[in-house]
Amino acid sequence: MRQTNATYYWRGFVFLGFSSFGELQLLLFAIFLFLYLITLTSNVFIIIIIRLDGHLHTPMYLFLSYLSFSETCYTLGIIPRMLSGLVMGDQAISYVGCAAQMFFSASWACTNCFLLAVMGFDRYVAICAPLHYASRMHPTLCGQLIGISFLSGYLFGLGMTLVIFRLPFCSSHEIQHFFCDTPPVLTLACGDTGLSELGILILSLLVLLVSFSLITISYAYILAAILRIPSAEGRKKAFSTCASHLTVVIVHYGCASFMYLRPKASYSLERDQLIAVTYTVVTPLLNPIVYSLRNRAVQTALKNAFQGSLLGKG
Repeated sequence: MRQTNATYYWRGFVFLGFSSFGELQLLLFAIFLFLYLITLTSNVFIIIIIRLDGHLHTPMYLFLSYLSFSETCYTLGIIPRMLSGLVMGDQAISYVGCAAQMFFSASWACTNCFLLAVMGFDRYVAICAPLHYASRMHPTLCGQLIGISFLSGYLFGLGMTLVIFRLPFCSSHEIQHFFCDTPPVLTLACGDTGLSELGILILSLLVLLVSFSLITISYAYILAAILRIPSAEGRKKAFSTCASHLTVVIVHYGCASFMYLRPKASYSLERDQLIAVTYTVVTPLLNPIVYSLRNRAVQTALKNAFQGSLLGKG
């Protein structure tokens, strides 16, 4: 029996993402809660450290702080709701709540892509034109790049949400996932969804391929500049400034491409949930860990902050 969107407006949807795990749901709750608390704490701590330490008031760390902020907002829209469902068994979400969750999660995910592209451009200027870095990466340009990233993310997120929620939904209101992501919600639509699938694919391609292309171009110039450095130590030092960013880019774009650059027919609950958990739980934790472990300036700032807190207590 076909139902209209007006019916869904009142009835809403039900998540079935972890329903097949039975008694393991409490174990999953404990694991995801532990990872989420580490993610939330470490990202917030990175933001605070960058704001307070004057040595980190450079474009690279400014962009990192906004990436941590964007990742934090992304997880806030998904993980608390997922955790409450695991421990309380309440897997229902309203029609409006589902649309809002999709909008904000898609917006922050797209914003992350654009911020990573901006960070790639920052590394390009730092390595390929170091003498002009301060004049080119001035505060006004940095603010504009951050503003464009956030605005573009919201516009693409709004576009993806409108493409999905303009469709009529069929009798099933069970989402085979743990949050309102575009692929599982699209499977509930009835009728011909070809144009909507094409629209989602085009929007995803624009976000992922455009931002990734910008990163690729930046690193092509960076690689050429590094190869021209005569000493091996100089090449190693130059590459080390990009290693953290490259690690985050590979994981971020690998998961995102698998989730969104594929047809609806290839959707698989178990496989896609694993990728989604990686994308929503593990990847946001990757940023502070990678940048903290590999970046001496951040390590020094963390050490100074820790010593300062000990001295303050003493």
